[in-house]
Amino acid sequence: MKLAEICEELTYTCLQGEMEKEISDIIYDSRKVEKDTVFVCMVGAVVDGHDFVEDAVKKGAAALVVEHAVETDIPENCTVLQVEDARYALAIMSAAFFGHPDRELTTIGLTGTKGKTTTTYMIKSVLEEAGKKVGLIGTIGALIGEEKLPAKNTTPESYELHKMFRAMVDAGCEYVVMEVSSQSLKLHRVDGCNFDIVVFTNFSEDHISPKEHPNMQDYFESKLKLFKMCKCGFVNIDDLQVCKVPSLVPDCEITTYGIDNTCNLLAKDITITNSYVDFKVKIGDKNERVKVGIPGRFSVYNSLAAISVASRFNCSVENIQESLLNVRVPGRSELVDNEKELTIMIDHAHTPESLENILSTVREYTQGKVICVFGCGGDRDAGKRSIMGEISGIYANHTIITSDNPRSEKPEDIISQIEKGIKKTKGSYECITDRKKAI
Repeated sequence: MKLAEICEELTYTCLQGEMEKEISDIIYDSRKVEKDTVFVCMVGAVVDGHDFVEDAVKKGAAALVVEHAVETDIPENCTVLQVEDARYALAIMSAAFFGHPDRELTTIGLTGTKGKTTTTYMIKSVLEEAGKKVGLIGTIGALIGEEKLPAKNTTPESYELHKMFRAMVDAGCEYVVMEVSSQSLKLHRVDGCNFDIVVFTNFSEDHISPKEHPNMQDYFESKLKLFKMCKCGFVNIDDLQVCKVPSLVPDCEITTYGIDNTCNLLAKDITITNSYVDFKVKIGDKNERVKVGIPGRFSVYNSLAAISVASRFNCSVENIQESLLNVRVPGRSELVDNEKELTIMIDHAHTPESLENILSTVREYTQGKVICVFGCGGDRDAGKRSIMGEISGIYANHTIITSDNPRSEKPEDIISQIEKGIKKTKGSYECITDRKKAI
C-alpha cells in the first residue's frame, strides 16, 4: 500500500521525501524494522522511539513518523512525517493499512473496573446462540473463530488490534465484542475505531500509579472517552459514578440497567446460590425468568448488560436464557469440578473491591469455612495490598498469602505489605511464597 493511502485520514506535515512509495508494513518497535517499512516513533513511559531513528534508517525504513525533529542524519530517500501524537498516528495508519476492518464488523466495546471479561463472554455466547459468528478481544486473550491468541494487554496496541479485526473479517465474523481498558483509551489504541454499541459496567479505584492514571478523575475521564466514540450505550445505574454518564455525554443514546434504582432494565426477585443466580427481568413485553450459571450478585449486573446488548439485536428470549445458563468464563467465578465435591472457585479478583465482592458473596451462601488463597502483582498499585489483606482477614475464615506475578519486585516484599493489612483483623492466616504449594 502506498504511504499516501495509509495516511489518507491523518493530519501530518511532510518534512522530506515523497508519499507515493510502497510500504510493506507499519512498525513501532525499531528491532522489527525491515526494508520498505514505516517506523512510528512513539514516546513510551520508559522508551522514546525517537532515540532509535538511526537504527531504523540503517535497517531500510522507507518512512519515519515523528513528533519532533531528530538529530540523526536521515537519507533523502527516507520520507519524514511530523505529527502531533505518534500513538494517534499509529492508530489511524493501522486502520487504513488493514483496510478499515472494524467498519465491516458490528463492534461492541465494554469498559469498567470490573465485569468486562465476564460480560464480553456473555454477549458472545448470546449472539452465537442466535447463530452469529463472533470474535472476542480481552484480558484472557482473543478469539477469532476457533483460533485463540494470547493477550499482552486487555486492549491490544492499535496495530495488533486492527490486524485482529482483519483476521476476524477474513474468518467470517460479523460481530466483535471487546474489552476497552482505560489505558487503551488514554493511549489512543482504539482511536479511529467504529463502535456500534458501548457498555460501562461499574467504576471503582484501580490502575492509579505513576505508569497508569495519576488520580481517579483521570481514570474516569479516560473511560468516558469511549461514549464519545459511539451513538448508543448502556450503563449500570446503580453505580454512583457511572450513573453520571448520560448527563456527561448527551450526544450518546444511553439506556440504563440495574437492581436497586429505577432504570430501563430492572432485575427483580433475585436468588443467589453457590452455583447460580436466578432473577426476573422484562425482555420485550414479558417478565422472564433468567438463570445464570455463575454465582454472585455481580453476575446479575453482568447479565443485565448482556441482555441489554442482546435485545438491541433482537435476540430471542430462548437464546438469552439458554446461553446465560451455560456460559463459563475462565478465571471469573469459575467453579472447578473435583472428586471431593468441594466448592472450589477461581477468580481473578485483583482490586480491593473485587476481592471484597467475591468473598462477601461466597460468605453469604457458604455453610462451612471460606479459605482464600491470593497475592498481588508486582509493579502495580502498591497501596491496595494492605487493603486487600485486611479484606481477606475480615471475610475469609483462613487466608493463605502467596506470590502472584511479582515482576521486578521481591515476592516477599509484596507478601509483607499484604500481611500488614491482615494483621489489623482477627483473621487466621499463613504466608507461603511458592504459589503451587500455597494452592
